Amino acid sequence: MICMLIEVHIKPSALDEFLKIIKHDAVHSEADEPGCLRFDVLRDNDDPLKFFFYEVYKDEAARLAHRETAHFAEWAKFVKHGLDREVVRHATTNFHPPDAEWR
Repeated sequence: MICMLIEVHIKPSALDEFLKIIKHDAVHSEADEPGCLRFDVLRDNDDPLKFFFYEVYKDEAARLAHRETAHFAEWAKFVKHGLDREVVRHATTNFHPPDAEWR
């Protein structure tokens, strides 16, 4: 599995648009992509404009397929004007629980 931890910081003026777009992306990633096993959106407790995405993909092919979807295209369009800082991406490999026991 490929697990991604993404950190974004949203411009205050773009927050409402972001919330709509990222919820759509997360819901459709899990519902429409067989290789997307999880897509969580987390909001920082100290900074309400900082968010983290925890995305789990079956494999690298599934992660790349995600980037070809219509819901990801909406996110990519938003990134051009709605972020306050560079995106921070961490690509990780699952350690525990083992992939076979993961739900």
